[in-house]
Amino acid sequence: MSVSEDERIARATLLHISEPANSALIDHVDRVGAVQAVDDIRRGASIEGVDIDGLRHRLQATSGAADIERAARCGARLVCPGDEEWPAPLDDLGWVGRASFGLWVCGPLSLVEATATSVAMVGTRTATDYGASVAADMAFELAERDWSVVSGLAFGIDTAAHRGVLSAGGTTIGVLACGIDVPYPKSNRPLYDRLASEGLVVSEHPPGSAPQRYRFLVRNRIIAALSLGTVVVEMALRSGARSTASHAAAINRHVMCVPGPITSTMSGGCHRLLRERPETVLVTSAAEVVEQCGHMGDLAERESGPARTRDLLGPMVARVFEGVPVQRHANVAGIANSAGVSVPVAAAALAALASAGLVECVGDRWAMTTEGRRDRRSRSGADVDQLELDWW
Repeated sequence: MSVSEDERIARATLLHISEPANSALIDHVDRVGAVQAVDDIRRGASIEGVDIDGLRHRLQATSGAADIERAARCGARLVCPGDEEWPAPLDDLGWVGRASFGLWVCGPLSLVEATATSVAMVGTRTATDYGASVAADMAFELAERDWSVVSGLAFGIDTAAHRGVLSAGGTTIGVLACGIDVPYPKSNRPLYDRLASEGLVVSEHPPGSAPQRYRFLVRNRIIAALSLGTVVVEMALRSGARSTASHAAAINRHVMCVPGPITSTMSGGCHRLLRERPETVLVTSAAEVVEQCGHMGDLAERESGPARTRDLLGPMVARVFEGVPVQRHANVAGIANSAGVSVPVAAAALAALASAGLVECVGDRWAMTTEGRRDRRSRSGADVDQLELDWW
């Protein structure tokens, strides 16, 4: 079900005359509707917390219908609450008084379908090679798993994330802090064009609007709300990406961080976020992101060190193996004494170790094989770190 033409024009008008996330105006629209709210502004009615004179001044030179027509000429459309294309998760912004009146959307995909399983990926504009590589690889792997990636079309991490998705033939959405027809930064025009033709470009600002510093911060709430979770790849101690993480946390989205070298200033903000906000989850791969944001059972494969023959041994057999001398031969009784087990247990364990190729019997005495000595050496100096809690 789509909204009426009058409602759409009224919301286009509100998007033009007011800056996003004006909580007092949002409350008034919730009470009386968009059409009545525009009429109230035109009449100069008093609305608590709203600069009516400022809005009336802008309204004199504004036409919501003209904005809709201008957007259509560049292939964009206005998607409003109540439209089939409006993603329901965006309504969560109402919990914190930062709801959106509508979104200008450019691209061939449905916004609601493109964001059904999506993750935001954000970070610094001055990304290191490490950060750009991690963002591109992680975004590529998310796309291979049929996850969309939402970002801000900025330099650095944003650009790397968008390009990673596109190289995998996946879906990516760019959220602008300027007009839907104003590629920013200008040098990212080719990337903007690809998103507009293969993915989606989104903005709350009417066609022709210039980017402003405040708009980048308020734009970040849309990035967070369009996603099931936000991944911060690289972030300095002072970074706009932190606001995206804050918006995500405020509306109960997952917040994730990629760690970096502790000597890197570009990862300092990630490390602080992990330290100060215990709900933030450390992630190092697309699989871990999906495990955090996906369905129950979408578990990342647990990584481990290289498998060795001894990894297959039971605790008692491994204990007897420790009692076998490395360089000389010993009888069963001596090995049992060294391992602290009975002779029958040692004899059975030695037979199992011989089957595994770790020990050999010469006459009535036992010794390690070359493979056994190699396994023992590979663990020397690291056993304390690798022992299971119940190793004894």
